[in-house]
Amino acid sequence: MDDDKTLKIVTNLDRAEIEQKLEQVRSTAQAKGLGDLATMFAGSEGAPRAQIEQKVHNALKWLADKPEHMGLSGQLELVAMNLKNLK
Repeated sequence: MDDDKTLKIVTNLDRAEIEQKLEQVRSTAQAKGLGDLATMFAGSEGAPRAQIEQKVHNALKWLADKPEHMGLSGQLELVAMNLKNLK
């Protein structure tokens, strides 16, 4: 995932698509040496909505003072906008 891509705002992601985005964030974070961030999303598959919401919000807080990882923040913001769709 290239951090310089423009995000397409999508608000109708389903659970599978949300989990796929979180896996992309996790693998990108791992590749960039951001083990703390990657670990936040371990075991997200099939997790309850509240647990995923908490992980996403914690990750966004963690990234708040790291503008060099804006692409990851953007992906997580996209996920956050779609959390209402988790069933």
